[in-house]
Formats: sequence, structure tokens, C-alpha cells
Amino acid sequence: MNVTFTEKAIERIAPRLSENPEAHLKLKYDTEGCGCVVSGVAALWLVKETEEDDLKIETNFEPVYLEKTKMVFLDENMTVDFLESANTFALKSPSQMLNPRMSLVVK
Repeated sequence: MNVTFTEKAIERIAPRLSENPEAHLKLKYDTEGCGCVVSGVAALWLVKETEEDDLKIETNFEPVYLEKTKMVFLDENMTVDFLESANTFALKSPSQMLNPRMSLVVK
């Protein structure tokens, strides 16, 4: 799996990582409140600790952690971008927009 961060995304994430130096970036497939695992939505989290089933993925920025059991819902090649017009992050792949309005949440 490949995850790439655009320069705009890096510019927005880097200060948050500086504020939380022990945090890890996690691409969370969030199913809370969705009722069904296939109805989840991708979210970008800063977490203090990773979970046992998290898989570390090297990127062009910082490593990002993914839940191994939820990788089936993500694409092989993904890009995290920042959309100035919406003031939000976006997760996209060559074939689809996985989440056009993704927040960066400090957990």
C-alpha cells in the first residue's frame, strides 16, 4: 500500500505534529455510528499509541498507521491532500475520492 502526502497537506499536518511530538499519524477507517463496517469513512488521526493490529506504512512524509483488518476498504495507492477552498483534507486514489472532507483529529 502506498500513501503520499501533497505539499499542502504536509504544511497543514507538520505544525500539529510539532505540537504533539509523541503522536503518530493514523489513517483510521472509522465505523463509529455507521451501523455497518462497510459504511465507514476514512479519517486522519493523531494518536499517542498505536494498536496491536496497526500496520506501519512509510510515506513521503511521516509514517502512517493503518488498521490491518480495515485495509480491504482502502485503495492500493492513496493521496492525502489539503483543499484550501473547503479548509479540509481529502483522501483520494487514482480511481475515486475516498473522503473529500477529512479532518485531522487529535486523539
